Amino acid sequence: MRFLSLSRLTSSLSALPKHTTVSLTLHRHTPTFYRMASNQASVFGLKDSSLIKFQAFIDGKWVDSKSGETIVVTNPATNEELGTVPEMGLAETKEAIDAAAKAFPAWSKTTSKERHDILIKFFQLMKEHHDDLGRLITLENGKPLVEGKGENAYSASFMEWYAEEAVRTYGEQIPASLPGVRNLVIKQPIGVVSILTPWNFPSAMITRKLGAALAAGCTAVIKPPPETPFSSLALAEISKRAGVPDGVINIVTTQKNVIEVGKEMCENKVVRKVSFTGSTPVAKLLYGMAASTLKKVSLEAGGNAPFIVFDDANIDDAVAAAIICKFRGSGQTCVCANRIYVQSTIYAEFASRLAEKVSEFKVGNGLEEGTTHGPLIHARAIEKVVRHVDDAVSKGAQVLVGGKSIPNTSFFIPTVLSDVPADAALNSEETFGPLAALTKFETEEEVIRLANSTDVGLAGYFFSRDIGRVFRVAEKLEVGMVGANTGLISQAVIPFGGVKESGLGREGGPHGIEEYMNTKLIVFGGLGM
Repeated sequence: MRFLSLSRLTSSLSALPKHTTVSLTLHRHTPTFYRMASNQASVFGLKDSSLIKFQAFIDGKWVDSKSGETIVVTNPATNEELGTVPEMGLAETKEAIDAAAKAFPAWSKTTSKERHDILIKFFQLMKEHHDDLGRLITLENGKPLVEGKGENAYSASFMEWYAEEAVRTYGEQIPASLPGVRNLVIKQPIGVVSILTPWNFPSAMITRKLGAALAAGCTAVIKPPPETPFSSLALAEISKRAGVPDGVINIVTTQKNVIEVGKEMCENKVVRKVSFTGSTPVAKLLYGMAASTLKKVSLEAGGNAPFIVFDDANIDDAVAAAIICKFRGSGQTCVCANRIYVQSTIYAEFASRLAEKVSEFKVGNGLEEGTTHGPLIHARAIEKVVRHVDDAVSKGAQVLVGGKSIPNTSFFIPTVLSDVPADAALNSEETFGPLAALTKFETEEEVIRLANSTDVGLAGYFFSRDIGRVFRVAEKLEVGMVGANTGLISQAVIPFGGVKESGLGREGGPHGIEEYMNTKLIVFGGLGM
């Protein structure tokens, strides 16, 4: 195919007879397209603008949607358009699954050392582009730049961890109960996996799943959220540079077609595992879809974390942990404290200290120096926080700090409420915003009952210096993860996941790679022994 420069094209067109109809297609490999893409990429201010991709990624190629439709992505701090990505549908999803299936035989047969080396290269490239990848997270998610860079470091740690786990997918030999027989157990990659992720950690929620899948020898189709697709597409570019073969990683971007895309990713018989992070209602929906072919499923769904402060706690430590745990990401994390219970004898002191610290926060654009807390992701998130504050106040809660949104923006002033009643909506619903709700309690038995009075059980936190109480409470909390005297629990090396309606399976640590492998028994008979 031959392309004309704009000057030659203009000259050619002027020579045509009047009223001649001309059909013009702007090909993505023309210099004009590259100038357009370059102009879009300049909005991001990255050192390496080639990390910005405005197309989806299927079988090693950057592709548009068949319909030509696009999704507009905006910066939640400024409401300015960052760029567009393709609005893909059922046909593109099937192509991505087929590409992953085609790539699986060769990828699954690579040695664990080969996969280790590629994942280490992936990790090193994420470190090399640390500033750009962190900035990209901040631009599309809104979190302060220090948190954006922190997420990139956390995200990269999964690639490093699973590089090492790739070479440790051990089997076992089981003593036989029959003569002349040997029992051998081996681990094999499960196959094509579907990965569906949320916007609150646009990079880390992918690598926590993808690192394990690649290490195990699986191939993947990823559906990132429409609010934050650029981080996932940058990871695809990183994967190409790291040497991940074509088809091993595929990314389908969608917004209005999310139901049909999600359905295909769960019901397609070629897909052998589904991994999802998001809300409990959506987790239930996807679980039902995946059940049609009895796929292996990992679901990290909603939380409603209790944060308990006993009267023997170090109050300074508890306040500092509450700030980190509750307000990181402006409260938009699945493991953040949603209900804060403080024993009556220290309640007033804790509330005062917490309110004082929160009043010092600086809300603003995450790229601006001094900003401690960014915007919420969209207007619906603001509406939910407003509803929770209004409901609690109407039932007797007191506003110590904040309590209001900033008009015509996605910012909500970090808030502390005291005297929150048990029947407040926020006690039964995950707020997912910068709202710290304080409730007074008297006894250990009472607060355990309150903490466990939800249908979900992802994380829970408590502060106490009584070693007996530490063990009692940690064991009694109905959650998958407990932070005892700490507000930070997330690490690449630990099993992350919940109980009850917070989900199934575990991600991270040595447990995470097991989710992407089949356990196969081989019984060798006729050994004559």
